[in-house]
Amino acid sequence: MTTHNAPNRLANEKSPYLLQHAHNPVDWYPWGDDAFAKAKAEDKPIFLSVGYSTCHWCHFGEFHSC
Repeated sequence: MTTHNAPNRLANEKSPYLLQHAHNPVDWYPWGDDAFAKAKAEDKPIFLSVGYSTCHWCHFGEFHSC
């Protein structure tokens, strides 16, 4: 898994799955009012990522795409 210096908003979450992505280069928002308020303010759709922490190909793709 690629690690970046600055964590994103997922660094404060309790979910082990979300914490795995706390150092991704994507500025992820956890599910909540902040995410919906930002999307509404910028008139942008919600991009929802649903994952499974033991998915081999997900980890493989993340490792080889950076």
